[in-house]
Amino acid sequence: MASPLVSIFRVKEIRERVLFTCAMLVVFRIGAVLPIPGVNVRELSAYFLAQAGTGNPIVDHLDFFAGGAFSNFSVFMLGIMPYISMSIIMQLLLIVFPALKKISQEEGGRKKIQKWQRYGTVGICLIQSFAVTQWAQAISRSVPDLLTIGIVPFTLIAMLTVTTGTMFLMWIGEQITKRGVGNGISLLIFAGIVAQLPQAIWELISLMRAGDLNPVAVILVLTMFVAVVAVVVTEQQGQRKIPVNYARRVVGRKMFGAQNTYIPFKINPSGVIPVIFASSIMTFPLQIAATVGGNVAWLDAASRMFNPQGILYNSFYVLLIIFFAYFYTQVTLNPIEIAKQIRENGGSIPGIRSERIEGYLTWILNRIVLPGAIYLATIAVIPTFVQWAFGFPSSIAHVMGGTSLLIMVGVDLDTMKQLEALLKMHHHEGLTKKGRLRGRSL
Repeated sequence: MASPLVSIFRVKEIRERVLFTCAMLVVFRIGAVLPIPGVNVRELSAYFLAQAGTGNPIVDHLDFFAGGAFSNFSVFMLGIMPYISMSIIMQLLLIVFPALKKISQEEGGRKKIQKWQRYGTVGICLIQSFAVTQWAQAISRSVPDLLTIGIVPFTLIAMLTVTTGTMFLMWIGEQITKRGVGNGISLLIFAGIVAQLPQAIWELISLMRAGDLNPVAVILVLTMFVAVVAVVVTEQQGQRKIPVNYARRVVGRKMFGAQNTYIPFKINPSGVIPVIFASSIMTFPLQIAATVGGNVAWLDAASRMFNPQGILYNSFYVLLIIFFAYFYTQVTLNPIEIAKQIRENGGSIPGIRSERIEGYLTWILNRIVLPGAIYLATIAVIPTFVQWAFGFPSSIAHVMGGTSLLIMVGVDLDTMKQLEALLKMHHHEGLTKKGRLRGRSL
């Protein structure tokens, strides 16, 4: 393993990509602790320190996806989730409105869709940032020195600052994808989770020393997490191979011989995307209800009903994961398009008539997607189970299990796969000596 790591920094292109990615992640972590103007950081820290005994599941949940920036009232406190939420909305609009999909398929249409998606992200950021300012005003009633400027100037400055921070994060993610290593948006979420691991481990040790957690239960939970990581890696690498035979064909003056290949359908075709999408959809209304709920009675009731540790929240969460597993698979792996390409290239699937290829591929995908979606949903609700069964704080359970494990393992496999491809392109030994890394594209 030492030789490939040395080769990464020996090849100029790979070294520059890795260093650029690290530099952008450092900027992200600096912004996560840089508070928005008008907030007294000392009073804010004292407020959350006083809340630490009872805990706030909603704040812990929002903090998890913002990389700890939400409780810091930082410029990146919304994280990258508004952009992901708008991506989901745009994907749904492309399916609902054929005219919009037609625009996306035209020359330059993809850039138009991306531009509209950015405008939509700004709108979502303004709504969420306004909700955050309302929450800050509610806190300032119990902590008078929290805001150092007036309410109206603070609202305007906070909305502008937080919205700009999210758009800057979106730009960082695009730059990492273009000039760095891995998928930029995924790496930002990955970095936010990893940054909270040391604090979660220290909090876990402190609770064990204080006698609030049983060491046997802690060992049992950690063993379960290790087992989940092993299952996630195995599942991410698993494939269902559909054999395809291509007949001899003449192109110009050349004759191409028959080929036998296969279509690799992953056991979980959508990867961790359904979990991220479901979390984004649940986080958006939850944040609005939690931050504005103190002023609106029905929103306050909704925030209590949709507690991240409650049955109602987790039921909707599981249903959304299953829905997005099917939805994203249909968007990325369209059986009609795949069958069309097979027929146009003179291919056939053994034992399946040409006109029945679409139905056969759809049948295979449906059999694969449902178990994969149930598997994702089961792992995603593990933190809630750990809190119920063993009394773990939500801040620890969310960081060390469930969704965080899925994201960390999936993004790590993708990044290693890209590094492997770059090393092989420069005629160097890959990161793994046995087998191949089969990642997924976020």
